[in-house]
Amino acid sequence: MSGKRGNGEGSIYPYKNGFAAYVWVDTPDGQRKRKYAYGKTRDEVHEKWLKLHVEAKKGPVATRHRTLAAFLAYWLGEIVKPNLAPLTYISYEGSVRLYIGPHLGAKRLDKLSVRDVREWINKLGETCQCCAQGKDAKRSPAAQRCCARGECCEAFPSRRVVQAARDALRAALTHAVTEEEIGKNVAALVRVPKPRRRRIKPWSVVEASRFLADSAARDDHLFAAWILVLCLGLRRGEVLGLTWKSIDFENGELYVDHQIQRAGREILHRETKTEDSDDFLPLPDVCLAALRMRRAQQIDDRKAAGDLWQDDRGLVFTTKYGTPIEPGNLTRMFQLRARRAGIRVIPIRNTRHTCSALLVVLKVHPKVAQRILRHSQIAMTLEVYAEASDADVRAALDQLSAAVRGAT
Repeated sequence: MSGKRGNGEGSIYPYKNGFAAYVWVDTPDGQRKRKYAYGKTRDEVHEKWLKLHVEAKKGPVATRHRTLAAFLAYWLGEIVKPNLAPLTYISYEGSVRLYIGPHLGAKRLDKLSVRDVREWINKLGETCQCCAQGKDAKRSPAAQRCCARGECCEAFPSRRVVQAARDALRAALTHAVTEEEIGKNVAALVRVPKPRRRRIKPWSVVEASRFLADSAARDDHLFAAWILVLCLGLRRGEVLGLTWKSIDFENGELYVDHQIQRAGREILHRETKTEDSDDFLPLPDVCLAALRMRRAQQIDDRKAAGDLWQDDRGLVFTTKYGTPIEPGNLTRMFQLRARRAGIRVIPIRNTRHTCSALLVVLKVHPKVAQRILRHSQIAMTLEVYAEASDADVRAALDQLSAAVRGAT
């Protein structure tokens, strides 16, 4: 091609060691700006120039692309923190700060490729995080024992950590696509091995009843919590988030709509994760009796604490001074009680599986079990299609409470 400009190429011109061109485009923020393209030859720039025209006709075009680190900071601060749950923000922020930023943060957002993401994932799984984060170096010289002394402790991230980091990047890039800063989500095109879940055998009816009998015999202040966990399948946060206003002693019902969560340095009393988690549950006699016992215990605690009592939420389960119980402390107390009762120790989150197993043993209809466990889909219990009335739910719970009380 001669040095003379072709028809319609008025915006292509010599630039440094090659050529440059520009196209007027509408930016995502509603302004009219020039978008530049560069190349070593006029033909190369002409191709890019034509592509820019096509992009400009489709919609807004970003004229300046920020680095991935800059976009992630914007995404965390302006999108995740104001709109998603606090624990979601903490999870995403940790993945960005510890795993994504140090490896990919300097790359330009629009230049990030599938190969970049795949190489990052492979490298992340083989990188000692004690070395990468300088954990051992932050200790006092006397306490340093591995990486700071040149002896790698091989603290490689687990599959679950790698998957969480990839999921955070994928969520961020999905929003970048939505805001038309990039054309495709390259993180969604990279697969990572799914972490294998360890299956834990739930307690039997005999083990559950032995646990409750031991707790009742010791006048445990958390006896009502264990009853609700095992008979209604309440989650740890839901039990700790219960208020007295949520309990209707006259009609024998309990409304689950709040939970206690630790988010960083804060303990939050917030709504449950989804609306499907909120429900009125009928309370069998054993649950009502345990809750009345708990109310009497709390009245005694309030009198003993006097001016030191701090509860302003009306929580059912508190410390002796009325403060919320740490979710982690409830887990440790559950394990301690299990050992004291002489039965297998299982995670408190697996008590939902225990409750589910108890309902199956008692031949409770799967649809009724779905209502009790508040699963959003029947596939989470069994592939059965039926309708459960309140009377069926109450009858199933009465069956379960009778089995727990009468098991030997």
